Amino acid sequence: MAVNGRHPMWGIALILLMAACFATLDTAVKYLGATVPVLLILWGRYVFQAVAMTLWLAGRGLRGAGPGAFRAARPGFQVLRGALLLSTSGLSFYGVQHMPVAEFTAIAMLTPVVVTVLAATVLKEHVSGLRWALVALGLAGALLVIRPGTGVVGWAAVFPLALTVAYGAFQVLTSRYAALEDPYITHFYTGLVGAVALSAIVAISPLRLVDALSGASALQWSVLLLVGAMGTVGHLLLILALGMAPASTLMPFTYSALVFATLAGAWVFGHMPDGIAMAGMAVIALGGAASVWLNVREAQQRSPAPASPTTAPAGAAQASHERPGVSPVAMDVLGD
Repeated sequence: MAVNGRHPMWGIALILLMAACFATLDTAVKYLGATVPVLLILWGRYVFQAVAMTLWLAGRGLRGAGPGAFRAARPGFQVLRGALLLSTSGLSFYGVQHMPVAEFTAIAMLTPVVVTVLAATVLKEHVSGLRWALVALGLAGALLVIRPGTGVVGWAAVFPLALTVAYGAFQVLTSRYAALEDPYITHFYTGLVGAVALSAIVAISPLRLVDALSGASALQWSVLLLVGAMGTVGHLLLILALGMAPASTLMPFTYSALVFATLAGAWVFGHMPDGIAMAGMAVIALGGAASVWLNVREAQQRSPAPASPTTAPAGAAQASHERPGVSPVAMDVLGD
């Protein structure tokens, strides 16, 4: 059913597909990382996105956008944003080699906790007592998943915890400047920055790229392409979904990634989180859903009356909201 000319049910369907894409991505990275250098997988993921989005924007340029199809309003923002997302991808790709996918996904969903702390300490924003309670709830859920001292997760928990910090900074930056950029151009530069940076790293690393690629089996090539496709398509599905329904409607469904990650891990690796870990995941998801509700309530209290749809600039809905986790200062989805 459409609402104000939008299609929220289609938007929710696309968000569920996006969550499945990101769970597939993490599972494929873990599977491929057993036989292929992780640096090669990371490089392939970003090169795929850079090439795919180059073709996408070139096609749009041929349809009338002209030379402006690749023009960024704030190149510095694009470089810094791309570098932050690349750091989260690196932590994710290496992290899932040492942790089950479901537990990694659950801890990574603590990003709203980090953003709340950043909002209070770095941006000097007022953080309500309820938000601090949600921070405590998220940390309690993470402790149930990690269980320090038991060896259930161990030192590898450093990867998703560091990821939440890097991605929290990414969300804060995105919330400040994303509305000034076309989301498709931003998606292109995210791939381009990652591809250029990783090509430079590969060039000075012991990895022999040509030998590794030429020596890869058909299965390895297929999974490598799947990694690139899932990362690229996942974010495109998010952009399309945000054009069909408000972010406040869509974001609670990003926590379906926990379900997809659990199912994928059980199917591919035969791993199912134990009862305590499942309880921790539920607590994290509950805290995230409560954060979504609080975001919507606060936005309604401080926002002016919405502008007429006929006067809103094209693409404004997508540009103003761009991996899972919802923060008080950004509406971006956790995706590698």
